[in-house]
Parts: sequence; structure tokens; C-alpha cells
Amino acid sequence: MSQPTRMAFYDFDGTLVSSNVVLRYAYYVRKLPSRARALLKFSKLLLSVPVLVGLDFYSRRLFNETFFREYRGMKKGWLLDRADSLFEDVIRPSIYSGARSLVESDRDRGFRLVLVTGELDFALGPVVRYFGFDDLISNALVYENGTATGEVAAPLIAGGEKVAAMKRLSRLYNADTAESKAYSDSFSDAPMLEAVGNPIAVNPDWRLGRLAAQRGWPVMDLKRGDHVHVYPEGRDSGPAGV
Repeated sequence: MSQPTRMAFYDFDGTLVSSNVVLRYAYYVRKLPSRARALLKFSKLLLSVPVLVGLDFYSRRLFNETFFREYRGMKKGWLLDRADSLFEDVIRPSIYSGARSLVESDRDRGFRLVLVTGELDFALGPVVRYFGFDDLISNALVYENGTATGEVAAPLIAGGEKVAAMKRLSRLYNADTAESKAYSDSFSDAPMLEAVGNPIAVNPDWRLGRLAAQRGWPVMDLKRGDHVHVYPEGRDSGPAGV
């Protein structure tokens, strides 16, 4: 009898890369054909940063719903056409040292690799190819006649909905969540980490770091190129993917 599939779920921003949805949106804004519109939207973005930081701290779902409205009016084809240059100019330089080898180590150990992110799908094709992810869970904009309305297609991937999407995918592949793994840097992803038998806090924010210490979860620091899990006292350390 074949063994059940084991999944490795990876958050993206702050976990594998230092870039984020705001920086990637700013890249698209700077590439807008109309310089006047680009300047207007970029100025609006700069002024809204304090509000966005507060929204993200309060609710990742509310942040996504609010922030992604800024894509209203952009063409789907135009966004997709710039995904490769976005990757080369913004995403690839921000990939943490050791992030790719971490993902590859899970592949070598037989895990099915899944990127789970609140980012929008049009920006992620090159990321999926670079890391070799088998599946993608992400958000998507709603379009009318090829133009973004500013709305996000349901279900919006954030918080608990990440977990629901992970469970749907696990059922599809007959995966054993108790033997699966999840990686994230953010306290907002605590439900994602709690949904698997092997949670790993990567570059954790202070709230997730505290929770990891309370729960005895392994911690990794890819910002320092740390490829080794740092286990709580009383547990042996081991290579990523154990």
C-alpha cells in the first residue's frame, strides 16, 4: 500500500522573501504607461503606508481587501506580461539565502510542495517555476472585460481561509496533515501552522516567536542564511526537512 502524501506548505512574504505585496504593487505602478497616473498612484501609496501597516496588524483579511482595490483599472494581460520582469527586478533579489535549498530539501524527502500566499496570482508564475512548487494557493482579482474591478475573487486567502484551502488540497491528494509541514513568519498565520503536525516558524515576528516558544515549535532564521532548525531546549537540532 502506498504511503499517504505529505505536504509542505510555504508562506511567501517574510518567509521565503523579504519583499512584500506593497513593494510589488509599487513596481507595477512605476511601470504604468501614463506617467501622470503612475505619479498619482505612487504618491497615494506613500501616504497610505501608515494606514496599511495598522490594517495589516489588525487583520490580514481587511488589509488584502483594502489594498488590492488599488489594482482597479489595470489590465489582466498587462499585469501578466510584467510578471517575469517583476520577478527579476523585485522578487529574485529579495529571496532569502537558503530559501530555495530549504524547499528543495522537502522535495527530496518526498513532500508535495505548496505555496500558500495572500499575494495575487498574476505575480507568482515565475516564483512557482523558480522554486518548483507543485501547487499554488493564492488570491486572484476579479476582472470585467479584462480590467480589474478592484475586488478579490472569493474565497479571499487570509487567516482561516488559508487553512480551509490547505485542507481542501490535502483531501484532494489524500495527504496526512499530521505528517505534513507548514512554514510562516507571521502570527497571522498561526492557524496555518496549527493545521499540520510539523509547524516551523521562519523569521518569526515577535508574536509568532513567543507562540513558537510556548508551543515548542522549531524556529528558523533564513535572514541569516540559517538552514538548521533551532529547537527548543531538550530537543535535538537537525537539518531542515526533518
